[in-house]
Amino acid sequence: MRSRGVRAPAPVETTAPVETTAPVETTAPVETVPAVPTESFQHDHNPTAATIDPSALETTAVDTTAVDITTAVDTTAVDITAVETTDTVETVEPEWPTEPVIGTPAVESEWSEAAWRADADRRSGVAPGALVAAADPTRTTDRRDLGASGYGNSGHGDSGYGDSGYREPGYGTTAFDTPDHDAPDIDAPDHDAPEYDAGGFDTIDDEDRALATLDDDIIDHPERTPAAERRRRRRRIGMIIAASVLVVIVVTVGLIGANMAGLFDSRKDFTNAAGTSDVLVHIPDNSSIKQIGTILTDDDVVGSTRAFIDAADGAALPGGYYKLRTEIPAKTAVQMISDPDSTHRVGRIVVPAGLQLDSKKLPDGTTTSGIFQMISNQTAVQINGDRIGVSVEQLQQAAADASVTELGIPEWAQSAVTGLAGDHRRIEGLIAPGTWESIDPHQSATAILKYLITESAHRYEQWGLLTNNQSSLTPYQTMVAASLVQGEVNQPADYAKVARVILNRLAKGQELQFDSTANYTAAVTDIDVHSDDLKADTPWNTYVHKGLPPTPIGAVDEQALEAMEHPADGDWLYFVTVDAKGTTLFTADFDQHRRNISKACANKFITCR
Repeated sequence: MRSRGVRAPAPVETTAPVETTAPVETTAPVETVPAVPTESFQHDHNPTAATIDPSALETTAVDTTAVDITTAVDTTAVDITAVETTDTVETVEPEWPTEPVIGTPAVESEWSEAAWRADADRRSGVAPGALVAAADPTRTTDRRDLGASGYGNSGHGDSGYGDSGYREPGYGTTAFDTPDHDAPDIDAPDHDAPEYDAGGFDTIDDEDRALATLDDDIIDHPERTPAAERRRRRRRIGMIIAASVLVVIVVTVGLIGANMAGLFDSRKDFTNAAGTSDVLVHIPDNSSIKQIGTILTDDDVVGSTRAFIDAADGAALPGGYYKLRTEIPAKTAVQMISDPDSTHRVGRIVVPAGLQLDSKKLPDGTTTSGIFQMISNQTAVQINGDRIGVSVEQLQQAAADASVTELGIPEWAQSAVTGLAGDHRRIEGLIAPGTWESIDPHQSATAILKYLITESAHRYEQWGLLTNNQSSLTPYQTMVAASLVQGEVNQPADYAKVARVILNRLAKGQELQFDSTANYTAAVTDIDVHSDDLKADTPWNTYVHKGLPPTPIGAVDEQALEAMEHPADGDWLYFVTVDAKGTTLFTADFDQHRRNISKACANKFITCR
């Protein structure tokens, strides 16, 4: 319930001392006048700043207990009759605060202990609930010292907490029922909340000690304010998170490093060099030792990658297909892979420049294996009694009958290859010379040929066949002419001159008449071409047919192709090799050419009739 505001009267003038001679006994309870709120209820409240008109008071006693006036409070008595009011009492409607004010009693009953404490917390800068937490009953603080903390009698004196709010025996009438403190402007009933009797403070001293302790800490240690505490807490949390992340990073890096160093690798190794069974293993080109070890471990060749790495001891091992044994010591596996004779190697062929698809017999009775035979030899292998690989016949059939797409024929050669359908020699020259490391024995003849032709086309194109060809011939014609260049002479220095002779004769419409073209289809390849072979009517015999043969006559290497792409300048129409050193003489005159042939006969390099 709100009280009405009363303007304070003028100061009281004392006229004479009054001596009290007899005790006065109060016989009835006294009703307390509601407190009048004023601006003095702030922390800067001064209880001496106003005086009270006695006529405004309706009570003269607080308790029914008799009070002995003989125990005079002061030797100076106040003459009530002498009180002169210089101002009239004016009723004022005060501006009530919308929030509780520290030091001011709650106005309505809903201003509970919780509301008062929340307001005190907010104004003191303390986190909610800190006042209760700070109430340490073990600390003793003299009530007289609370004034230094901002909670003296002016703000939280007995007038603000009357005996109706605190009924402990320790706070009797002598402490509260004095003229100075029993002011009518204190709304004691608002503080007579049951929460105080049932709350966390047993006595006023306990609460005051808590308030004093908290304020002392805040004043003496400003870094303990809630804002500072929150900042410190955030810093601590941030430091903990950062430290945790750092620990995780260090541990992770350590584990990765240890794993890369092989500290956790198994070192299992087998001991039986004979192994248990056959196995075909593929090692990709440019594989590291660790990668090879992993492949062999997965195929059960060695016991562990670490054992193989240790056995290899940094050696460089080539990729490809290998016929190995399972469950062999890592050292044995290294020896089988690095064998210089390639005893255990499968699917590897080396194609020399000029080699044909078909095998050729020589005058001494030996046979030079052709490309098809090489493929068959290197893919045919027994694995635990089962034969895998392809035969020469399978390769010839695939070359003759498979489509240009199935064979991987490049676009610049498809027309010529299609024109010779049914003849396996239509793919002659489309397999480039060089080392082929990884022909898969499991594949069919068609798949193997497609792999070789596709990869060869890439090589030819890298050698400038499509982008740097100055021969005036088509790419495929350039390939055919280049095969004749390397078939006629064995000195690369003469390649460009032979290329010019080919172009000069083609330009004149003259027959090429190259022995290499007659030997291509001959049963026996001989430098002294027999008259029957020279007269053989085959598409490749340039003694019989003008122009270039329908296909290359062998595998074309890079030097021959580049010579044909960039022929030498000259008017030569004839040439002949006159000795075993490879000396070749060029001329544009036929008579001179005949004399040059005589030199070759004299050197017994060729047989002359």
